[in-house]
Amino acid sequence: MATLRIEHAISDYDTWQQAFDRFAAARANSGVRRFAIRQPVDDALYLTLDLEFDTTAQAAAFADFLHQHVWSSAESSPALAGTPQTQILDLRRSEETQPASSLV
Repeated sequence: MATLRIEHAISDYDTWQQAFDRFAAARANSGVRRFAIRQPVDDALYLTLDLEFDTTAQAAAFADFLHQHVWSSAESSPALAGTPQTQILDLRRSEETQPASSLV
């Protein structure tokens, strides 16, 4: 499992979300398995986005697509503020924990 992590400033979340939703088919066709959007609790104009893929090659190819076809156009990324930072992460370990009350 590979994650493409994206971080960047935005000018407006609702506008960003609408643009993000327009690329749902591109994400599906590129192998995105799931995604998570997060914002710092003290900064509504910044976000992180984790896109999960089966392989690092898929993650790298989608990062290239974003750079070439999405972020290069203000029309495609109307709420983007600044330059997105990307990183491809390899999953080493993941687990869910039980609430402490259920362990007694």
